[in-house]
Amino acid sequence: MDRTLAIIKPDATKKRIIGKILDRIEEEGFTIVEMRLARLTKDEAKGFYIVHKDKGFYDSLCEFMSSGPVVLMVLEAENAIRLWRDVMGATDPAQAKPGTLRRTYGFSIERNATHGSDARETAEWEIAYFFKKK
Repeated sequence: MDRTLAIIKPDATKKRIIGKILDRIEEEGFTIVEMRLARLTKDEAKGFYIVHKDKGFYDSLCEFMSSGPVVLMVLEAENAIRLWRDVMGATDPAQAKPGTLRRTYGFSIERNATHGSDARETAEWEIAYFFKKK
C-alpha cells in the first residue's frame, strides 16, 4: 500500500463540495488514514510550496492557499499516488479528462479544487509537513 497527501483547496471548501470530493475518494477505494480541516498561514503555504519559489505563480498560489480553509488528508491505496492523480485530472481543469475532480470542480490552474503528491519522495515530505509524527 502506498500513501499520498491530498488537499481539498480553498476554492472547493468555499463551494461547499468537501462531501462530494470525500465521497469520490471513498468510491475510488482509498482509505483516509488521517484528515483535518486547517487554515494555512501564509508562511505555512510558502513553506509547503517552497519548490516553486522562483516561479511567477508562487506568491499568488501561497496567497490563494492561505485564503480559506483546506482539508488535509493522507490517503492510502495500492498505487495511491498515481490513482489520486488520475482521479484529480490534469492541473489545468480545461485539459483534465471528463469525470475528473479538477474538470468537474476546478476553475483555473491555481483554483483547481485539489492537490496531490506527484512522487513517492514528494508524498513522504508533504505528509510529514502537515502530519508530524507523534
